[in-house]
Order: sequence, then structure tokens, then C-alpha cells
Amino acid sequence: MFRQLMFSCACMAVLSAGAQKDKPWWLDPEVNEVNTMAPHAAFFAYESEDLAEAGCKDRSARYLSLEGKWKFNFSKDHDKAPRDFFSLKYDDSQWTDFPVPGMLELNGYGDAVYSNTGYSWKTQFKSEPPFVEERNNYTGSYRKMVTIPADWKGDRICLHVGSATSNLTVWVNGKFVGYSEDSKVSAEFDLTKYLTPGRENLIAMQVMRWCDGSYLEDQDFWRFTGIAREVYLYARPQAHIADLFITPDLTDNYTNGKLDIRLNAAGAKGRTVVFSLRDKDGKEVASQTAKVGSDGEAKVGMDVKNPLKWTAETPHLYMLYTTLMDGNSVAEVVPQRVGFRKVEIKNAQVLVNGKPVLFKGADRHELDPVTGYVVSVERMLEDIRIMKELNINAVRTCHYPDDPRWYELCDIYGLYLVAEANIESHGMGYGDKTLAKNASYEKAHMERNESNVKIYKNHPSIIFWSLGNEAGYGPNFEKAYDFVKAYDPSRPCQYEQAGQNGKTDIFCPMYYDYGNCERYAKGDNPRPLIQCEYAHAMGNSMGGFKEYWDMTRKYPKYQGGFIWDFVDQGLRVKNKQGKTIYAYGGDFGRYPASDHNFNCNGIINPDRKPNPHANEVRYYYQDIWATPKNLQAGEIEIYNEYFFKALDNVELRWTLESEGRVLANGRNMLDVPAQQKRTVKLDGFRMPEDTKGEVVLNLDFVLKQGEPMLDAGYAVAREQFVLNAYQFPTMESVMAACPDRKGVQKVAKEEQEACVTLTAGPTSVTFNRWTGWIDYLDVDGRPMLEEGYAVTPDFWRAPTDNDYGANAQRNLRAWKNPELKLKSFDVKWSEKDSEKHVVAVYDMPSVDAVLTMTYTLTAAGELVVSEDMKVNKDAKHKPELMRFGMQIVMPGEFGRLTYYGKGPGENYADRHDGDRLGRYDAAVADQYWGYVRPQESGNKTEVRYWDVKDENGKGLEFYSFAPMECSTLNYLASDLDDGLDKAARQSHSGDLTPRDFSVVKLASRQRGLACVNSWGAVPLEKYRLPYQDYSFTYVIRPL
Repeated sequence: MFRQLMFSCACMAVLSAGAQKDKPWWLDPEVNEVNTMAPHAAFFAYESEDLAEAGCKDRSARYLSLEGKWKFNFSKDHDKAPRDFFSLKYDDSQWTDFPVPGMLELNGYGDAVYSNTGYSWKTQFKSEPPFVEERNNYTGSYRKMVTIPADWKGDRICLHVGSATSNLTVWVNGKFVGYSEDSKVSAEFDLTKYLTPGRENLIAMQVMRWCDGSYLEDQDFWRFTGIAREVYLYARPQAHIADLFITPDLTDNYTNGKLDIRLNAAGAKGRTVVFSLRDKDGKEVASQTAKVGSDGEAKVGMDVKNPLKWTAETPHLYMLYTTLMDGNSVAEVVPQRVGFRKVEIKNAQVLVNGKPVLFKGADRHELDPVTGYVVSVERMLEDIRIMKELNINAVRTCHYPDDPRWYELCDIYGLYLVAEANIESHGMGYGDKTLAKNASYEKAHMERNESNVKIYKNHPSIIFWSLGNEAGYGPNFEKAYDFVKAYDPSRPCQYEQAGQNGKTDIFCPMYYDYGNCERYAKGDNPRPLIQCEYAHAMGNSMGGFKEYWDMTRKYPKYQGGFIWDFVDQGLRVKNKQGKTIYAYGGDFGRYPASDHNFNCNGIINPDRKPNPHANEVRYYYQDIWATPKNLQAGEIEIYNEYFFKALDNVELRWTLESEGRVLANGRNMLDVPAQQKRTVKLDGFRMPEDTKGEVVLNLDFVLKQGEPMLDAGYAVAREQFVLNAYQFPTMESVMAACPDRKGVQKVAKEEQEACVTLTAGPTSVTFNRWTGWIDYLDVDGRPMLEEGYAVTPDFWRAPTDNDYGANAQRNLRAWKNPELKLKSFDVKWSEKDSEKHVVAVYDMPSVDAVLTMTYTLTAAGELVVSEDMKVNKDAKHKPELMRFGMQIVMPGEFGRLTYYGKGPGENYADRHDGDRLGRYDAAVADQYWGYVRPQESGNKTEVRYWDVKDENGKGLEFYSFAPMECSTLNYLASDLDDGLDKAARQSHSGDLTPRDFSVVKLASRQRGLACVNSWGAVPLEKYRLPYQDYSFTYVIRPL
């Protein structure tokens, strides 16, 4: 049914007289498609079996790519777009060349906007659906002359546009063809009657930044305009396969396979259709022949005895070739991958092939740091490789359907998919104004879910459908649920806003905290618990991830979730100084709608480098677990958490180490069936009898042979056990140490009005009498402290994104620069002792505490620093601390580190299980991780000693009587701290200029990171530093 499109630019004047007159389609929520082809399964029909087997459509004579440069005009305002630009007579000689696919804002046209909640126009006009303004409604007009192959004459010729935001209008040779909304599914148009094969034809397109459909596309991502994904023409015989629906099933206790195949054909009544199912080697395992009925349909079933099953662990695929015959000739062949698998819900668990799998998932936006929505197949493969490396087995296509090629790759390489429809109306809220209750948007809700299900239905990787995201709850979603379940009863269907009792098969909340998860898991609701979003990975995050997975592995009903999210959405650009930064919301334009860097929540950074917390994900998502049985005898228990494969391709490599020295190593072959445990005695293991120091056993479970995306030797799981604990020094042992020369050296003292200097061995320490702090620390006459920086207490850290979300920068700011009033400064001096003490006592009125600093220089030239704080337990205000420790700033030539602690990546009290205890060498310059926005970074836990030295090994060693937390950066905390309101400034790690000195931070403890969310959640109590007394002692030893 045609309706008139009354663009204010009057560019639709050629429409038929019967067209609509009241409002343009882009303002009518009940008109979402005009003259588009019906949604159908994503496939390409080849002209021969050989080409179908090759599976490369660009080799087909029935394919013509339209990608590349088009003539292009940009209009900032829609009503200023060129009139009649689609006319054959229009002069486009002054237009620019523009890439298709390509986003306007990333190619020099308009401003990129990022908004989380609220629409991208929220700083311009109020949201009153379906209204959008023409002002700033970027409009891109495209023209391209295309020569249609002469041998396409008589065929049906179709245009495929994989994605157009926010809408698409198409003309051919000056005539209107059609209109489409829903920017995340393909729009297809039949151009047959508009084109002339054998000569040049004009194809014109227009996209708009906003339309009525934009109210359903308020996703938490960059808001771009333009054309993404594939754009091409294809030819089909007049009699052709219109759609194909392949439903796999397993029978006989999940042993045998069954396929239900439904075909819809156009113009093919009475034609023969041949269905041939083949394995990976091309061997036919089943076949059927059918006739197309008068209704254009053909239905067949196939039974396959004990086929190889598809799961994310074992993505075994078959290929179904559906051939439409034209007498004795092949009219066309459609290849479709088939995976035999069954998804069901029983006893409050999702079962895949009868097994209650765990969903170790991540949410993934389609985004490239340079090209935006245009994501190459190479980038998709890179994403899958990283997912496999991190043990991710499931992906939610947030919050829209992805490029069809993504689903194909997930079928091939094995990832469970939650396939989500392109619906999010977050900006309208969840109350009475939600579009879920708006009758004028009912059709759009239905059509978007219909497109999602009908286009992607044949992918075995899709195990759930999702109706949308953060769009309220109401009758529009209830009707969509009913449609999806009726059309495809073989898969569960979920929707987060349906809660625990609405129309959803799975309870899939967002950011459920630990307590809520446990309560639900203990309850009697029959829906499985799988969080659609959890563990918000914004900035330096993922603290407390362990606790989620402890529960997941404890309660059968809790089957995992999807980390928000996979990749930081920063855009790689240059700042004004020419330095590379990752841009985020607010970096472009004037008064932009912005939620700042809230789109940078990735396990990996925009260029696909794993963020430090990826280590923790990799560890807790791993599928092989070891527990000690008798470590001294080399006995461990191995649990195979895989559900469908044994560990026959995994080799255990073990190493026995003592403080960085390898004592022994060996290998074990493994034979552990899925979901089973075995006790393993390490081959050749023997604990050395005379070993001194800490001894650890490192276990690496590596692939014997490469698997898709993973090389042979890659460690799919890791573990570490401590066999002999570290013997920390004591105050007594330090004081008893003597220098390496005859006799015991005395500590010399020199006093002046302004300072006191203590000297022993190579060490000279100078105290400022007026402040009490160490201003100078020299070793063999060489300054160890940067000029102007004293050794001072440290109670703060540069706030992380999670800290800002929890308002810690305000709630805890008393500790940022607390006032320290020197009460007393005393030099404790006794000729009978070989050490001397300096004691400085400070009042801390802003935090109602007293700090006592005690410095002891030993005869060996080692400085023992004791930091002791007593708080007023009756204080009215009791802010928690960020850190309790000290800061030492050393000159820049001390740019090397050697340390023994958890590493090599940064780690924190609630995020350190993915790192190992070991001895590491590193450069100070590499210690800061460039999160999109500056924040705390570089910390290491369980540190035994921390050496900061120059290229010749000279410098200082720091150690304590208990494990420390340490870092050394080329930045002060103030360089990384955005103050009370981070939204008041646009800062990027790429903007930073490293200091020419090394900032050493030593602490007894630092606050954890948290991960439940980034807008209020704080670390678990055991990972926080409450307002209480603290003491910390460490030793400085010259190197």
C-alpha cells in the first residue's frame, strides 16, 4: 500500500496522486516500510551448485557490489536537503565523493554524539513522539550511476542495504522505489521495473539522522548517521526461493537429529526442490525431494542418526543445499549452515542438548574506533578470537540485530547468541510514557521483532531471542512475545523489563547485586537467572567478579550472565596537540547530548587490546579447575567444567618456582571427561628438600593442537598454589642486620635549625624540622628523591570511574589532602643502640585523627618507616579511606622495576586472581594503563619487595613485614584526578604528558574496585578501608 511522503524539502513530488497527505512517513510511527521486500532468512542464492559450495557471493554473476564512492551531498537541516536530487537531469558535478558504507559524522559531516539515557536531541528539543525537528536533522543524499549486466534481463533485480540510520528512501532513474525504517536490519527493494539491464542506471538514496523510529533506537552507544554493512544488487530468477526456515531438533535422549524444513517459493508452483544435507567433508548424510505447492510452500523433514552436535564448545556444522529446479536444470541453490542442537528450559535451567550450560557472556556493540558502525569481517574475527582467548562463550547482540556475517561466524566458531531486536526507548522511561504502552508504536514493536526473528532464524548459534532492551513493559512487548513464541517455539524468548513474572522465559535482570542473585537462586521461580548485563566493566573495574562466579557455580538456577560490555566505544582521533586519544561523549560539537565516557565499559579497549581486568574475566570464565589434594606429593584434583568435550586436547604443564627461579617442571596428559573430576599426580614431581624461600606451583592447561582461533600451546586455563609460604622479615631481623664490612657502623647525626640529617653506611636521610618530613634521601651522595617532593603519607587515589559513580570523590574527599599539623618532632638518640629514631607526630583535624611517623635508620643504612594512625572512634564523620600508605617521588632516571608480587598486570584487592605471584621486571613508563579516561592504575598486590632502579641496577628497594600494595608511575595522582565533577572536563589518557620522575606508592591496603555497577555500587565491605586505626611499616634499602 503506497502512502505519500510529504518531505518539507518537496523532494517527493513525483509520488502517486493516491499518496498520504497528512504527514510524512518519517513522522508516522505506523509507517515503517513502503515497498520493501518481506523479511526472510539471510542467504544468497547461487546459480550453480559449485558456486554454492564455494560460498562466496562476489564470485556469482548474480551479485553486483555497490560499495565504494558515491556522489554525496550533506545537509545539516533536513529541510535544506536538495530538491529533486534523484532526477536523471540533476547536476551532481559539485557533489563530493563519499564512501558507502560510511558514517557521516566520521567522514567530516556533523558531530558525533554519545548518549546513554535520553535521545541525542535532548539538548535541542523535548521528546514528544513521534515528533523530531528538521533542524540539525542531518540528511545525506547519495547518487550513483550503475551499469546493470545485460544478462540480468528477465531476472528479478533487488537492492540490499544492510543498515541505514535512521531511515532510507530509494529512487531509481528518477522514480520513487521505497522507504524503510529500522536502522539495524537490512532493507531490500525490488528494482526490477525501474532498471534497464545493459546500460547505466541512476540509483539515488537518502538517509536522515532522526525519524519517528529513532524513538525506538535510544541505545547506549554512539549516534551516527549513514549507511553501514553490505550494499549490493542481486539477481534472482522469476521463480525463486523466497524464504527458508530450518528448525533442528534432537530426539532419543539427545542422540539422533531431526530437521524440519519449510520453504516458501515465488512463481514456482509445481517446481521440484531438492534438499541435500552434507557433512564438513561434503558427504551427503540425508536428502529429500519435494514439489512446491499451489500455496508456494514445500515442507520436508530429515532424520539423521547420531549427528555431530552443535554447541559453543563443539560447533559441528552441516550444510543444507536447497536447490530449486527448472525442469532438469538448476534454477538456484541456497546453502545454509545447520547445527543439530536443542534448547529448552527444565527445572529452572536452560539446557543445551540436555546440559545446563553456564553462560560466560559479554554484551557486544558493533563498533569500530575509526569507522563506527562499519565493522569489517576482519574486525569481527578479531573479536571472536579475543573472546575465545578470554573463555567467553556467549554474546548478546546489544541492543539490535548485528551484521548477518557476525551470526555466520558465531555458527562456525561457536558462540551462544542472544539475538536482540532493535528496540530501546530508554529516554521515554518505564512508566506511563513508555512506548511499550503506546498504541501508535505497536506496529513498530511487532515489525522489528518480526524482522529480527525471520532474518536470523536459521542460525544455530542463536539460542534465545530478546525482544529489546530498556524500553519499559506493556502490551506491545506482550504481543511481540506471543508472536515470537508462535513463530519459533524452538527457542526461549527473554525480555529484561518483563521482570520475574512477565512474558519472558528467562529472568534476565541487569546489575543484580550479590544478595539479590542469591535470594533469587534460592527461590522457587521456574525461570533461570541469567543476567543480561552485569559486572559493569567501566574503566579500572571488575573488582568482585569472583563473588558472582562463586554463586553461579554454587546455585544450579543461576547460569551466568553477560558482562557490560565487550569493547570500549572510544573513537580513535587526534587531539589539538596531535596526540592519539580515544574520544567519548561530549568531545564533538557545541552543547551536545552527552553521557561522557559512560560508553567506555569494555573488557578490551577500542583497538582490541585487553584491558587489565580481562585477566580476571579469563580466569573466572575458564573451564578447567584444579584444587589441591596433596601438594607436597604433587597430587591435584582436576575438574573439567566443559559440558560437551573431554580434555583430550589439553596438556597440563606444571612449573615449580621459588621466587622467580624454576626448580622443576613437567607435563601431564589429561583424560578427564566432560563434567568429571580426576585426581592427577604430576609426572616427575618432587619437592626439593633444601629449598628456601617461597615456593609456588604454576599450572597451565594448554592446547596440544590448535583449535579454531586458538593456537597450539595457548593456555585455556591457569592455576597457582603456594607450597611454601614466604617468610617475611621482622623488625628484629632488620635491626640485627649488619653492613658488609668489618664491625658495626654507627649512625651519625647532624643537627641544624632547619633540619636533622642521619647517616649510616651509604645512606643519608635529611628531615625538615618544620614539617617533619624527609626532604632528602641520598645513597652514596646521589639523590634518591626528586627535588621538591618529600616522603609523605598517602590516603588517596585518583578516582576510578566506579569511584565517581559511587560519589567517592566527594564522600571520601577528607582523605585527599588532609591537614597535617606537626605537633612534635623528636630525635630519639641513644649511644647504646646501633640505630636512631626520628618521631614526628601530627594532628589531622579534618579527619579527627593523630598520625605518628617513626623513622629508624639502621647501621646497615636501611631506613625503617612506621606510619601509625589513631582515629577518634567517637568522631561524627567517619569517611572510609582510599589507601593507607606513603608516597616517594624519585628522579626520572630510576625508570626500571623489579618486584616480587602479583603480576604482570595491574591488580587490586578484589581483582587479582587472574594474575600470578612471581618475580617481574618492567619499565616504569609501561605501568600506567591508558584507560579511555585518566584514573587510578598500575597497582600490584601481595608484594614482597619492590625495587625501583636505574639502568645499572642502582636505586631503592622497598619491602615490608607483610604483603604490600605498590605502584610506580610517571604520574602524580593529581595528574589522573578529575576532581569533584569529572563531567566538568573532557580528559583522556592520551592527553597526558608523563612526568620526568617516578612516583612510588606503597600501601598496606588500597580500596577495591567493585563491578556491580558504575553508578552507586561500592566494593564489598571486606575490600574497603573503614574509618579505624591503621599502621604500616616498610623498609627502604639502598640497591
